[in-house]
Amino acid sequence: MERPTEMHVAAVKRILRYLKGTMNYGILYRSTNEENVTLVGWTDSDYAGDYDDRKSTSGYVFSIGTG
Repeated sequence: MERPTEMHVAAVKRILRYLKGTMNYGILYRSTNEENVTLVGWTDSDYAGDYDDRKSTSGYVFSIGTG
């Protein structure tokens, strides 16, 4: 960031405290009786969609099994 403010510093500290407090958390995938587990992914993006600085944005999400 070019000019971080106190608000940005406070947000970073809050995120770091959250991460420190959740280090033992995780994602558990249980086995199923299904023979074929499906992994599905979606993605979307735009090209220079931010009107202020013409930066592009992209995102993605994946789903495994039925979830």
